[in-house]
Order: sequence, then C-alpha cells, then structure tokens
Amino acid sequence: MEKRLVETIANWDTTEFCVPLPVPTPQEPLNQRPIPPRSPRPIVSIGAGGIVRSAHQPAYRIAGFTVASVFDVDPAAAEGLARDFGIPRVCRSLGEAVATAPPDAVFDLALPAQEVLGVLQAIPDGSAVLLQKPMGRDLVEARAIRDLCRQKRLVAAVNFQLRNAPCVLAARDLVARGWIGEVHAVAIRVTCHTPWGLWKFLQGIPRMEILYHSVHYIDLVRALLGDPAGVWARTVRHPKLPEFASTRTTIAFDYGPARHAAIATNHGHEFGPRHQESSLEIEGTRGAVHIRMGVNLDYPRGVPDQLEYCLPSDGPEPRWEALPLAGGWFPHAFVGPMSELMRRANGETAGLPTGVEDAYRTMAVVEACYQSSASGATPIPP
Repeated sequence: MEKRLVETIANWDTTEFCVPLPVPTPQEPLNQRPIPPRSPRPIVSIGAGGIVRSAHQPAYRIAGFTVASVFDVDPAAAEGLARDFGIPRVCRSLGEAVATAPPDAVFDLALPAQEVLGVLQAIPDGSAVLLQKPMGRDLVEARAIRDLCRQKRLVAAVNFQLRNAPCVLAARDLVARGWIGEVHAVAIRVTCHTPWGLWKFLQGIPRMEILYHSVHYIDLVRALLGDPAGVWARTVRHPKLPEFASTRTTIAFDYGPARHAAIATNHGHEFGPRHQESSLEIEGTRGAVHIRMGVNLDYPRGVPDQLEYCLPSDGPEPRWEALPLAGGWFPHAFVGPMSELMRRANGETAGLPTGVEDAYRTMAVVEACYQSSASGATPIPP
C-alpha cells in the first residue's frame, strides 16, 4: 500500500495545473509535496458540501486515500458524492457513520462552524479528526473545541491547507535553504470577484470575510513569521452585498520595527479580470518570492498557480526565475493536512503543524482582528 501511495503522489497528473515555465537553476528541486503516511487510514466523511466535492475528495483520490463512508444531513448530497467518487457506504445518520467507522478511521468534518462542537461530542475518544476551518465562530468556541479535543484525547487538526499548496511548500523550502536570506516582509493582496451566493450559510452571520477567507492568510503569515505581537484591522461590507457582514478586509501585523506583514482583500471587484489579483509576496534580505494564487481568480474555475523567485545576481538587474508547479491550491493542498494527521495518528511523526493547539493561536489572531476593527480608527488630531 505504501509503495502504491508513493507512486500515486509521485505521478500526480498536473496537466491542468502546471504552467509551462523555464526550469529553475537550483541544483536540487524545491519540495512541493507533503510526506505521505506509510500506512494510510480509511476516511469517514462527515459533510458532503461544495468544498468536499471540489477539494477534499479530489485530493484524496490524488493521494490514493480510501474514503470508507459519507454522511450529510442532506441525503441527496451524500448519495451524489458517493456515486461520483466511488464511496461504498452512505450513512443515514451521524450515529450510523460513527458505529460503522473502521477502528482506525480518520473523521473528516466539513461542517459549518456552529456544528463542530456537537459533532465532536459523538466522535469516539482517541480518534483522529480533521476539522474544516474555521475552528469555531469566535475564540470562545475555538477554546471549547480545543478543550473538548484535549478531554476526549483526540488527535485533531484543522484544515488550514494553504500551508500545503505546492507553491507555498516550494516557497517555504526556498526560505528554509536560506536562498532569499532573512524574511522581513510578507504581503497578501486579493482583488477579485467572489460569488459569495454559492454559500448560503454565510448570509446574515455576524462574522464573515476574516473568519471564512482571510483566516487562511493569517494562518500562513503565522507559519512564515510566527505569532505577531498584535494586529491592526478593519473589515467592511460591500454596498452591493448587504446580506454579508463583510467582504473586504485590511490587516497589518505587528512584528516589530523591522518586519512588515499585511493582508488586503477586496472580493467585490466586478470589473473583469484585467486588474484582478491574488498574490503572495515574500521578501528577504537576499531575494524574493512572488506567487499567484489562482483559485481566487475566475472562481470557482480558477487559473493556474504561478511562482517566481529572485535570487542574488551578478548582472545589473535582478533576475527572476519561474518554477513549474506540481499542482494548485485546489485541490492538491488538501492532501497535506490529511497526510500530516495520518502520520501523527500512526506515530510516524511527533509533530502536527495544523493541530488544534496551533490552530487556536490562528483563531486568537482572528479574534484580535475583529476586536481591532470594532474599536475604530485613531482620531486625527485637530
């Protein structure tokens, strides 16, 4: 099984995602793939919504993971998912999904944030669980989820999968090798048109853009720079989308006097693709990385991710190199958190990068952003 899984991941079909760009100059290829578990576990899917169909199941098929069963409160959604992805069992209740789960199953919970605590109560103690983000609706719920996972001795992680996108894995490998020197700036800019109407459960809730979208970028900034000392933030509505609490956000992180990190998102740019953008920039003392996160552009179809990096050059001008990518944020990044969880549950590793303990720190930054936005701006002196 291990040999088959390794071969599967090594031969990802990336035709749809790869960009035909020049091969970079480094003597050893940059890492773009998570380490697969030696002994993959069967997966029980709790939830059969859009993210499961567009990302979870395609990623598990790429990785060669087995999905044993699926349950959703909408039986038609569960049956359709099972039919399209060859899942052998459709459960009619959460109780049935738990009772029929294989002993070593991983429970993959893709649920609205308000449903997580109740479902976790039904998961057998000591199980491996992957929670869809966010980790609750606020820090109070995040703390309750963390404490319940501790109480039930769950091996639990949150699906902050952007850390595992091929472009991000490559960038982090580049940083780890010291090629761009000491990282001192991280900037994320998203200007696009997101069809929020695809997710009806987001309408009318008091917290939206940061909690359900920018949380990915907050988590990534933490992965790159560690925990900030604080944040300044403002998140606002769009006049054409009054049913949503907010769709535009600006966040600045406090990493001291010599490091800069910022996020700026505007999901209401409805004026065509010409000036839309979805980028991650990492600057170091010796070089830089520029990434296009294509999933946000022309969503839900998206465009391919891209990565370019600039290293020290003997020439008069900086020289940028493009790196061909072995996949995209959607769906390939979703292999990572599940692989990491399986490896931790198997005892193959002691670490769990997006475990609930670390994910709680991301939620703490989210909470600080909302508090900052609510406190208002500093008045201009007369």
